[in-house]
Amino acid sequence: MEFLVSRHPDGLVIEQGGSARLASADWTLDHLFASDAPVTQVAEVFARSRDIAPRSAAPLAPVGQQEIWAAGVTYLRSRTARMEESKDAGGGSFYDKVYHAPRPELFFKATPSRVAAPGTPVRIRRDSRWNVPEPELTLALNHRRAIFGYTIGNDMSSRDIEGENPLYLPQAKVYDRSAALGPRLLVRDTPLPSTTEIALEIRRGGATAFTGRTAISQIKRRFDELAEYLFRDNVFPHGCYLMTGTGIVPPDAFTLQGGDEIRITIEPIGTLVNPVG
Repeated sequence: MEFLVSRHPDGLVIEQGGSARLASADWTLDHLFASDAPVTQVAEVFARSRDIAPRSAAPLAPVGQQEIWAAGVTYLRSRTARMEESKDAGGGSFYDKVYHAPRPELFFKATPSRVAAPGTPVRIRRDSRWNVPEPELTLALNHRRAIFGYTIGNDMSSRDIEGENPLYLPQAKVYDRSAALGPRLLVRDTPLPSTTEIALEIRRGGATAFTGRTAISQIKRRFDELAEYLFRDNVFPHGCYLMTGTGIVPPDAFTLQGGDEIRITIEPIGTLVNPVG
């Protein structure tokens, strides 16, 4: 059983099998994340909702009161990039150690107010010279730690700040519009297949400046393992989102510029598009 949920100014739209239905205004994402059986809840709401025409306008970010967290160094490509950018600061070995360690790297990424919606600008820090998007499959976790859905996340990163000193990671990662989510939340009762691909395209001046592709089979850590560590001594009454790391890293000579367009595709969720402001 599988549904796509998108958030719009007039409420949540649920899609299944080519049909789109508008849920009643009293059903929110917070209700979904607080449910003990999210997939069943979506199915019940879908059954009693009315059909609507497909929406053409970009949806809002699929977030209510959920915190957004992120995992780092979960792909070999990410480990290599982090080691390279921090070698002059003597921090390169940190990333190799965490890649192989039992405990994953987890960090707080954004509050809901800092999340950019599809079609709205993400930002690069004014005090940074080297910035990249990090396209990531993002887990939706209910209040009981159950993974019930997936969306697309963009974990914007200032590579020069983190590379200068690993202790600067919060400044490299956490700032206004440093994260984007959407366009839809895929709710399903079975895990995504390992062949699921993540694709990134960065466009500049109407032309492709960078493309990359990976599959979630390349992630070193299991999703339930990441969720278990995140919920250790943590309580999420509204559930949360967890970005699972990136396996696509542009070359060291590349940095984002204002006016670039970032396009991240994970099917069947869709394509998350954000300009750089």
